Amino acid sequence: MYTGNLHDDDNLGRYKERLSNFSKEFEFGLFLIIIRKNLIWLATFIFLAALCAFIYLRYTPPIYEASSIIQVNYENNASKVLGVDNLHDQQDISREIELLRSKLFLKQALTNLPLNVAYFNQGTVLEFEQYTSSPYTIEIIEHNPAIEDLPIFIDFYENGKTEISYQYGQNEIKLTAPDNKTFELPHCTISVTVNNPDAIKEQILQNKKERFFFKISNIDNITRTYMGKLEVKLLNSAAKTIQIIIKDNNPEKCADIVNAITEEYLKYEVERKSESAINVLAFIDTQIEGVYGRLKESETSIQVFKTENKLANDKDFISLNIEKFSSIESEILELELNENMLKTIEKRISESSSEIDIYKLLPLFAGTQYEGTSINKLISRLHELLLSKELALFDETPNSGNIKTIDYQIKIQKKLLIESIQSLSKKTTEKKNNLIAKTLVIEESFLKAPLKEVEFARLQRHFSINEKFYNLLMEKRTEYSILKASFIPQNLILDRAYPPSMPFSPNKSIIFTACLLVGLLMGIALILTRYLIHNDIDSLNEIVRHSNASIGILGIIPKYKDDIPVSQLIVNKNPKSLIAEAFRSIRTNLQFISNETGPKVIAISSTISGEGKTFTALNLGGIIAFSEKKVIIIDLDMRKPKIHKGFNSPNEIGMSTILIGKHTIEECIRNSTMKNLDFITAGPIPPNPSELIISNNMDLVIEKLKSLYDVVIIDNPPVGLVTDGISIFQKADYPIYVFRSEYSKKNFIHNADRLVNENKITKLSVILNGVDIDKSTAGYGYGYGYGYGSNYGYYDEEKKPSKKTILQRLFNKQIQNIS
Repeated sequence: MYTGNLHDDDNLGRYKERLSNFSKEFEFGLFLIIIRKNLIWLATFIFLAALCAFIYLRYTPPIYEASSIIQVNYENNASKVLGVDNLHDQQDISREIELLRSKLFLKQALTNLPLNVAYFNQGTVLEFEQYTSSPYTIEIIEHNPAIEDLPIFIDFYENGKTEISYQYGQNEIKLTAPDNKTFELPHCTISVTVNNPDAIKEQILQNKKERFFFKISNIDNITRTYMGKLEVKLLNSAAKTIQIIIKDNNPEKCADIVNAITEEYLKYEVERKSESAINVLAFIDTQIEGVYGRLKESETSIQVFKTENKLANDKDFISLNIEKFSSIESEILELELNENMLKTIEKRISESSSEIDIYKLLPLFAGTQYEGTSINKLISRLHELLLSKELALFDETPNSGNIKTIDYQIKIQKKLLIESIQSLSKKTTEKKNNLIAKTLVIEESFLKAPLKEVEFARLQRHFSINEKFYNLLMEKRTEYSILKASFIPQNLILDRAYPPSMPFSPNKSIIFTACLLVGLLMGIALILTRYLIHNDIDSLNEIVRHSNASIGILGIIPKYKDDIPVSQLIVNKNPKSLIAEAFRSIRTNLQFISNETGPKVIAISSTISGEGKTFTALNLGGIIAFSEKKVIIIDLDMRKPKIHKGFNSPNEIGMSTILIGKHTIEECIRNSTMKNLDFITAGPIPPNPSELIISNNMDLVIEKLKSLYDVVIIDNPPVGLVTDGISIFQKADYPIYVFRSEYSKKNFIHNADRLVNENKITKLSVILNGVDIDKSTAGYGYGYGYGYGSNYGYYDEEKKPSKKTILQRLFNKQIQNIS
């Protein structure tokens, strides 16, 4: 007794576990079926995605990318050989990058290209720029800025005339004139020259399907346009390489703009460095003029003195004293040079009210003792501040806070520079005065010498000093002349820009792959959605799995391809049909439930109406009647009776009148057209069908019918809607539960499972009705691969099935596998 309760508790526990795990398992077979059903949608999504990709690529203007790589080099071999410091050795590549990014520099580069007129070919949807392939050329003589960037159409005709037209506001401006003639339009004067007559003829033959037009623009608008398309980035800081990138709709234009920027950069480098050398040479030439004049004057004075005084060259006397004065005078002259240089710098700084040309100041220190000193550093710092202000003005107004801060720093730096120069100038003057005083002392020692000899020595000394200084300046001039000639582009173009053959965007492979992937994902999403919302029973496999094989399986009934007649009894019309064979298999499989002798009661029900319980009851009764057994079918579905329709019989009397004692069983039994098959209709619909079915009279009626017939088939009401049929199920020898493929829901299995586990109807067995055997899929076959099909001969009226049909053998084999 205790063991039995434990076994029942175990079954109940597994039953509850099945309820909680329902719908958590992935059904691969069902998933394959849903894939097959939705293959057309999957293909449609992929096709639409490919179509979208094609349309996008067809009507999206392509964007091309051209790039060039330059290497910045600060070294100058000539300056190293000559021992002259490189004034441009800034060693800061970020400044070069900002220069290349600057609006002014880009504008200068674009000025070298023919961009003031843009030529286009208007297609059906897109317009294509004919940068270098335009068959005609427009020369702008004069124009009004109001028509800049407006499309101006030009049409050529067979008679040799050319028409210019454009829309200005609400007015259309149009003018026709012979070819190669100047057009004087209200807003511009232009001249048209045909370069490719063949292309013009082709456009005429196309009947103007593709029109030519051009746009006039100015360099400022063009610069603003390409500022957003320019990208300058540092590739390698150690190698000092910079990459210049331009993106545009025309590949040739991309390459030309990039090359124009690189060439302008090399040209700018030479101009900037050579300007410094020119300033140095100009300063040296100024000094040479003064020294040369003094030298000529000294030479003339010596010749006049010697001629007038008829003096002989007393070399010993002169050589003895000249040395003392030469060194001192050399220092004085050098100090005078430095003093003049400092005064020149101070004057230039003081005279410049706003900006200072640093490149004109730095060369003045070349070759002096102040080169590399604090003043040079102050000038370099001032240079940095001025450059920072120049770069900031590209993005900010002159009145912005940042610009004012930089101006203040420049003012302070100028003040420090002037004070430092004044201090150095004062020290230089003091040193020069001290040396002059020293020369006076030395000259006093020569007073005792003969006057003419002393005067001659003085003239010789002045000549020697001027000659030495002149030679020094000439040497410096030669050095900087060589340096100027050596200024060639030190920066290298490592990779020039070439017109790209393929567009940078849109990328065809990426667009097609992405669109196809989106289409595939949409199709998969549809399949997954339909799988997740799929709740229909499609096979006995699902029933067995979801009930954990606790419900017996009788078999399946194939879907009837033709229209089911009103009688629903079809086994008598074609006894050898596939459906008839299915019912024979079910009749045979009933022996596995109970094989005892004596009359049997078969109770048939379903979850809801429409699953085929009445159809099953009628045809199962008909197929059993074929086996020479007396069968009666009674209709207990008093709320929605159908048996009388199946046999085309009136429903005036029946089970309802029998159960209330109004009529006897014999009075209500009707004979069908089939031998051994009788039926009792439901009778008039009573107000209390449940009470009638569970009454004692129902038990008496069943016992009476069992005494008269071999098999009693009861068509019960749906147990999923009402509980009327549960009591009959409990009393039946063969309680049969009918599901309909692709109609019954998966949760209907709970109802059958509940009858077994909660109502203890252990003999309950299942029939799956309406199975479409043509949809059987590998791994998910209906009825575990029962093999229905015309190849088994069930539709062949001439062939007789064996005693144990293929259907029965396959079903029995699968039942063993399930067990």
